[in-house]
Amino acid sequence: MCDTCGCNITPGNQHLVQNDGALARTTDGRSALTVLRGLLSENDRQAAHNRGHFDRHGVLAVNLMSSPGSGKTALLEATIAALGHELRIAVIEGDLETENDAERIRAQGVPAVQITTGTACHLDAHMVHTAVHQLDLDAIDVLFIENVGNLVCPASFDLGHHRNVTLLSVTEGDDKPAKYPVMFRAADLMLLTKADLLAVLDDFEPARAERHLRNLANPAQVLQLSARRGQGLDAWLDWLRAELVAQRERIERHETLHPAMQPEGQARHAAAPHRFVRLP
Repeated sequence: MCDTCGCNITPGNQHLVQNDGALARTTDGRSALTVLRGLLSENDRQAAHNRGHFDRHGVLAVNLMSSPGSGKTALLEATIAALGHELRIAVIEGDLETENDAERIRAQGVPAVQITTGTACHLDAHMVHTAVHQLDLDAIDVLFIENVGNLVCPASFDLGHHRNVTLLSVTEGDDKPAKYPVMFRAADLMLLTKADLLAVLDDFEPARAERHLRNLANPAQVLQLSARRGQGLDAWLDWLRAELVAQRERIERHETLHPAMQPEGQARHAAAPHRFVRLP
C-alpha cells in the first residue's frame, strides 16, 4: 500500500524477502527484514520520545483513525465548537496532499499543523515529532492527531499518543470491524458517525457493528453521534473530559499510557497494548 512502512510485504510475496528469496538482501548484502525491523524499532523509539513530550507538558494525545470520508474533521470542528472555551485544543492533520483539513481547523481558531505524506498511507512517529515542534505544548490540553484515511496501516504505528479512537460511518457497512480487524482491535473507543442517517438507511445495524467489535475481544465503548446535527456529542465530550482527567492523574503518579496496538503490530513493536509504564 505504500513504499515507506513495509505494509507492502504480504502473505503472497513474503517469500521474496525471507530465507534465500530474491529480495531477501539489499544491494549491500544486508537482510531486508533486518532493515524493516530496524525502521520499526526506530519508530517506537521516536514514539516514546514524543509521548515523553506530551506527558511532561500535561497533554492528552488522541489518534483519530478511519477510512476517508467518515467525518474525522467534522467531528473535530464540532468538538472545538463545544469545548473550545473549556479546553485548549490543537490538531495535527495527516493527508497525502493539500492543507484542506488544517485550514478547516484553523478557521475554528485552533492551531493546526498539516502533514502531507505523499505516498505513505499512515503517519509515523517521526512525522508527528516534526509537527509537534511547531506547536506550543504548554498551551495545549488535548492534541488530536487526525491520521491518514485508511482502515489498515495507521493501527500498526505508535505515534507517541495515548488513545486510539476509530470512527465508523454508518454509510460504510456494519461489517467493517469484521473485515478490518487490524484497525478495530486497536480502538479504545469506536464512534459510529453520521448516525442521523440511520433513519434512512436499512442496511446498517449498530448492534451488529458492536457485535463484530466484541468478536475481536475488544471491550471498547461504542458511541453513536452526528457531528453535523450535534446528536450524541455529549457522550463523546464526556469521554474526552474523563480521559484528560485520567491523563493528569497518570502524570501525578509518574506513569504513562501506551496506545493499543494490533496483534500483528505487536510482533514488530515493543509497546504492549494499554501498558502502564513507570517513568523515571
